Amino acid sequence: MKVTIFGTGYVGLVTGACLAEMGNHVVCVDVDTNKVERLKAGDIPIFEPGLEPMVVRNHAEGRLAFTTDAAPAIAHGDVVFIAVGTPPDEDGSADLQYVLAVAKTIGDHIDRYTVVVNKSTVPVGTADRVRAAVAERLKARGVDVLFDVVSNPEFLKEGDAVEDCLRPDRIIVGASSQKAIGVLRKLYAPFNRNHDRMVVMDERSAELTKYAANAMLATKISFMNEIANIAEHVGADVELVRQGIGADPRIGYHFIYPGAGYGGSCFPKDVQALARTAHSVGYDARLLEAVEAVNDAQKSRLFALLSKHFGGKLKGLTVAVWGLAFKPNTDDMREASSRRLMEQLWDAGARVRAFDPEAADEARRIYGERDGLVLVERPYEALEGADALVIVTEWKAFRSPDFARVKSLLATPVIVDGRNLYDPAAVEESGIAYYGIGRGRSLSGREHV
Repeated sequence: MKVTIFGTGYVGLVTGACLAEMGNHVVCVDVDTNKVERLKAGDIPIFEPGLEPMVVRNHAEGRLAFTTDAAPAIAHGDVVFIAVGTPPDEDGSADLQYVLAVAKTIGDHIDRYTVVVNKSTVPVGTADRVRAAVAERLKARGVDVLFDVVSNPEFLKEGDAVEDCLRPDRIIVGASSQKAIGVLRKLYAPFNRNHDRMVVMDERSAELTKYAANAMLATKISFMNEIANIAEHVGADVELVRQGIGADPRIGYHFIYPGAGYGGSCFPKDVQALARTAHSVGYDARLLEAVEAVNDAQKSRLFALLSKHFGGKLKGLTVAVWGLAFKPNTDDMREASSRRLMEQLWDAGARVRAFDPEAADEARRIYGERDGLVLVERPYEALEGADALVIVTEWKAFRSPDFARVKSLLATPVIVDGRNLYDPAAVEESGIAYYGIGRGRSLSGREHV
């Protein structure tokens, strides 16, 4: 099939590469000339496991093309995806200017039946707005071209996006046109060979499904962080609590790991956008607002633990940070807990030596060259001359460190474990003070509250 995709971010690029991998002919459109030229040269601007070889291979074989020219790209596609950003507006609602701009461009150029697919995460009712925008431009042209608008939200996890795209657990299709549903069934047939993963519903339900899924996962995270904070005050170990409740099949183990708060491009933005949508129709989404508030407070927990250990005297100290990305297997630092921690440390007069396997360049882009930040090439290099170590991202390389080496490198051996990677007793037996999230009492009995 011939497919056009507007946007070459995580969603657009991964979707385009995976559709091309299945034999479709895909043209990806972006307004950023430099980005398009980089993609043509095989230089992938984001880190996502498995993505680069897939893009390079399909581009070389002629199934995946990149352009800034919208008109021929629209002429190419029988299915046109909108996969551009929907950043939060000043009030937290999703900014649809880029989605609607693409819709107008589509209306300016289509000349035959086209299925327009909303892949971007958008508020309920956006399909209607896209439909109206396309129709308005067709009317201005004085032409009568049939088209359908479909809501087809993505459920890609950064770090596992390629796998999620190739082997989706569900394919949500929101459409009122049987013809459009048939086109999407044909397009997604290669992803449905094992069993039918397509769930068909109306457009508004599909749009809400995306927000509801992310809000539910964010709620589980904030709930466990709330339990962790209670555990610290009552002397319980939240890791044991997690195992106890996770054994209940109604709850399960997914997304009940306490930590330093969620980040990334989806959860913070989508929880806020859904709450604002509710507010716009007169409903007070108190649970969503609480989820957001708990998460915002949790991002300051690492600094609070450090400050408590040093009696509030952080000025002049150097803190080693392991992990800058908001999660492993990505270089994305949007809403990352590391950013809150580092900025609080700088405000307190402390310095940071940081290591991340993939996100160093992103940190340089965000913060530039500045006093108080040293980005190093190896994890133990971050500990040289440091007074404490903070674990922020749960990269696999951090799971089994040499604690004797850690102790020898730190001036005042202390670990703040923002992802509960380590056994408190094992760390303390190495002569290192340990603080975790919700580890109210270490196994040696010393309170960490």
